[in-house]
Amino acid sequence: DWDDIPPSSALEVISEEEAVQIIAEPLLPVQSSTLRDYVDHSETLAKLVHLGVNLSQVEKRQKAGQLLLTLDFEKDVKKILLFLKDVGIEDNQLGAFLTKNPYILGEDLEALETRVAYLKSKKFGKSEIAQMVSRAPYLLLFSVERLDNRLGFFKNELGLSVKKTKDLVIRLPRLLTGRLEPVKENLQVCQIELGFQRKEIQQIVYKTPKILTASRKRLKQTFDYLHNIMGIPHHMLTRFPQVFNSKLLRIRERHMFLAFLGRAQYDPAQPSYISLDQLVSLPDEVFCTEIAKASMQDFENFLKTL
Repeated sequence: DWDDIPPSSALEVISEEEAVQIIAEPLLPVQSSTLRDYVDHSETLAKLVHLGVNLSQVEKRQKAGQLLLTLDFEKDVKKILLFLKDVGIEDNQLGAFLTKNPYILGEDLEALETRVAYLKSKKFGKSEIAQMVSRAPYLLLFSVERLDNRLGFFKNELGLSVKKTKDLVIRLPRLLTGRLEPVKENLQVCQIELGFQRKEIQQIVYKTPKILTASRKRLKQTFDYLHNIMGIPHHMLTRFPQVFNSKLLRIRERHMFLAFLGRAQYDPAQPSYISLDQLVSLPDEVFCTEIAKASMQDFENFLKTL
């Protein structure tokens, strides 16, 4: 996943020499390949396992295993756990959170507190911060400067108000932690290749932030089908951008079925108008009976002919 790249500073937690020393301690099993083997000798690991941390996942993350072996539970780990609880990570979420982001245990507590204070200063509420941190586990590894630059980027690039920018990142906090290249590319695709106006892109992204991180190929294919084959104009796509989150196969099957029945009418001025929302979001049964005015059996038989 594109957003699962921790910041480089978190990777450089300890030097190779230190790592060698940790592994060379006589108490520890010789030539051990997994963190599991260290649990009996390390109070920190034993307690993290007890919290629900999945060590086999942690050791896949670069240098995370060595980091955990250097930490003292009472001295280093406890304060971070209390901090996370204070931020709003529930007890039963701690294990999963630390499995995804073990690096936070090596961070400086004051730096973490400063980042939360920054978010509060930007008027993010306590529950909003908790939601963002649990959905984008790397969020608090980033400096205030980076968080500020990111918020500025989305505000300026999309021409959103401060409130709307906040709302956007609360709904998709990965926007603050992931790489910006794919986001910039998707914005360009929407404007240059798909031909949306800046105002339209603003509305589309605000309604459906996932478009910023969607696969470009999929975006183009879906647009091509909706616009060039189904004849949906830009302004209608702007009204129902969630259609871009749907599987193209689903759109195609349903559109072809409606066309076959003579019901593919997507112009709101017409009495038999079908909205894009109805086209993609309804379950098959409801789509068949209410929209296509046909039975599930008819639909299934039709699909076999495709």
